[in-house]
Amino acid sequence: MAVAKKGKKKAAPGDVATNRQAGYRFEFLDKLECGLVLTGTEVKALRTGSAQIKDGYANIERGELWLHNVHIPPYGPASRDNHDPERPRKLLATKPEIERLMGRTKEKGLTLVPTRLYFKGPRAKVEIALARGKDRFDKRETIKAREQQRDMQRALREANR
Repeated sequence: MAVAKKGKKKAAPGDVATNRQAGYRFEFLDKLECGLVLTGTEVKALRTGSAQIKDGYANIERGELWLHNVHIPPYGPASRDNHDPERPRKLLATKPEIERLMGRTKEKGLTLVPTRLYFKGPRAKVEIALARGKDRFDKRETIKAREQQRDMQRALREANR
């Protein structure tokens, strides 16, 4: 019997941070890639790969998309000119995308959740998902479906031996 690996699971190559917990807590309806407006020290701190988006969320204020509660730690060598780690950051999206999200988030129970933070070439990007919170029953159903899928894969592997 195989023993599970210990330690933190690594993000996909190129990802700075992933929000794996969001898939458990929310049902994703739609995803959107947005650019981030960052300062120089934030970009350097992101390149070290130590950002945290677990508690993050996005909302629309005065026709602009903003990212809140995303922690980008201070960059060590820039001691005096550092950024505020928890400051709200503006997201770059087109006007029609923002208007579409504004209409959809007015529906009951829908929110905007960051799922990935990554670099695409020299630019920092964040993937936000339009999501609906799961009930406890839905979470149990997700776990049950995942276990059934795992059992089927295991049975297929055994049959192919």
